[in-house]
Amino acid sequence: MKIAFACDHGGLELKNHIIEFVKKMGHEVEDFGTYTLDSCDYPVYGKKAAEAVACGKCDRGIVICSTGIGMSIVANKVKGVRCALLTDENSARLTREHNNTNCMAMGQKNVSFDLAERIVTVWLNTEFSNAERHIRRINMIEE
Repeated sequence: MKIAFACDHGGLELKNHIIEFVKKMGHEVEDFGTYTLDSCDYPVYGKKAAEAVACGKCDRGIVICSTGIGMSIVANKVKGVRCALLTDENSARLTREHNNTNCMAMGQKNVSFDLAERIVTVWLNTEFSNAERHIRRINMIEE
């Protein structure tokens, strides 16, 4: 699977850690930045990653900032992206099973590296349920 990544300065350390983690899982990575701790505007980077998912260049996306809130808002502005802000493994599983999310957001101030690894593992390994009610609801969202 090819995963798009993006962060701002507030999420750089977690992004770099999770990139290495998903590479070890055998996934391909495309990093849309930022690459330094210099203050920057998260919408620039989050939009690039979300667009890569929406157009099919990447299979899924992981976006990170201090809280994950800003990045999740940006990603959800891109048509075709369903991004969930995740802070626990159960939500990671349910958002894949029920919402078929193709992007996830995390906040570096809200999750430890260890918890982030567990969330990402569950999110990447959980399949969409394909239940009719979930398909219907996703179609309603897309409309």
